[in-house]
Amino acid sequence: MYFTASSANLLNIRADSLIVATGSQLQNSAKDLDASLDGAITSLIKAGDFKGKAGETLIIHIPVGTGKRIILVGTEGATTAQQQIKVTHAGATALLKTPSIKAVWVGEGLADDTEWQAGIVARCMQSVSYRYNSGKKIPAQKLKTLTYWVAAKASVSAANKGLNYGAAVGKGMNAARQLGNMPANLCTPTYLAEHAKALTKGQAKFTTSVLNEAQMAKLKMGSLLSVSAGSDEPGKLIVIKYQGAKATAKPVVLVGKAVTFDSGGISLKPGGGMDEMKYDMCGGASVMGVMHALIETQLPINVVAIIPAVENMPNGNATKPGDVVTSMSGQTIEVLNTDAEGRLILCDALTYADRFKPDTVIDIATLTGAVIGALGKETAGLLSNNDELATDLLSSGIRSGDRAWRLPLYEEYDQLLKSNFADIANIGGPQAGTITAACFLGRFTKKYKWAHLDVAGTAWLSGAQKGSTGRPVPILMDYLRSKAK
Repeated sequence: MYFTASSANLLNIRADSLIVATGSQLQNSAKDLDASLDGAITSLIKAGDFKGKAGETLIIHIPVGTGKRIILVGTEGATTAQQQIKVTHAGATALLKTPSIKAVWVGEGLADDTEWQAGIVARCMQSVSYRYNSGKKIPAQKLKTLTYWVAAKASVSAANKGLNYGAAVGKGMNAARQLGNMPANLCTPTYLAEHAKALTKGQAKFTTSVLNEAQMAKLKMGSLLSVSAGSDEPGKLIVIKYQGAKATAKPVVLVGKAVTFDSGGISLKPGGGMDEMKYDMCGGASVMGVMHALIETQLPINVVAIIPAVENMPNGNATKPGDVVTSMSGQTIEVLNTDAEGRLILCDALTYADRFKPDTVIDIATLTGAVIGALGKETAGLLSNNDELATDLLSSGIRSGDRAWRLPLYEEYDQLLKSNFADIANIGGPQAGTITAACFLGRFTKKYKWAHLDVAGTAWLSGAQKGSTGRPVPILMDYLRSKAK
């Protein structure tokens, strides 16, 4: 799909679809368009066919120049970035249901920021166009070109900048979704490692290395290896470096949990819904998605991606409840529940992150069911040892529509992780599960600014809409973009 911006006469642009975002009171170009149609849009509004409510869509089959249809998208009540993104998503969905090949999106009626709005349009178009690739031939996307129209010629540059960025984020989301949706017998730790190498091959600013279990053992990553011990699939530590700035600039390190299948280990999960545990690698998939987007955007920033990839299975070599393992940091861990495995692989990856002398470290993980109880499927949990970093991430969440909510890291919660037999236990009891999981990770992040995103509620959907969402690629890319300015 090709995106471009234009300020040419709207009715002279050759296209088979026009997308117009408007309320029930027509303004600016929507009003002019209605006049050219002898009041057809106004008539439909008066008849009650279109009320202009946020996300409402109506297709009018009236030729305009060489066009075939107008898609009206309601905007009334869409005052926040999140609501405006939902409106844009509705318009993109309606457009892709038509046989349109070349379309024009009228860049008015929704948000005042041209660059932001154009970016959201491109991102939503990419996201809506996603189809799971099972290896079989997928029908080609009919829509080939989308022109984002702006009234002023001076706004074309900002619109093009937004389109390029938004399309890159959308592609990154789709890359993360594809990895998340793959079955666990195909998307193994080895597959993820090979994917990372293939992704960055020939990219001058990227280097990829993969540590095997023998190399991790030399680094004394006993916590991470305690999880992969129960599987025939060997664990991997994937490291991707992106140098978009001077070598002296400190990198942002992204650490993504990638448990390619989580049976729970000896602490076996209930059978119902266990198939969805292929999504327990969505933290790692989102970091991979960010790397996809960085290839497209070439942001002037240094980023290191660390993806600990394992499978959590209950064979005869598996770690048992009550076992004590030693992490790379030297801290000992009493494993009270082998289904609290994500923190066991992350803690060694977070210790490893310190060698890159990071500006900040952000880990992303489908870590706790408790975060779903607290925040549902709409919002990610955010915990951090640095107020400025937390504030920046919250702001990026609002701008990108990929929202997070901060939870506390009080000392009282940390005390729940006490163990009689090790430095720390890997669970803290039935209360405040999301917070105590982050407190566990906080024991390994004392040397740098760190934030933790628990995306167990947002990384995938269940039921009829079952599938990976590509979150939190948008919030991470917005944060990196803000740091790169």
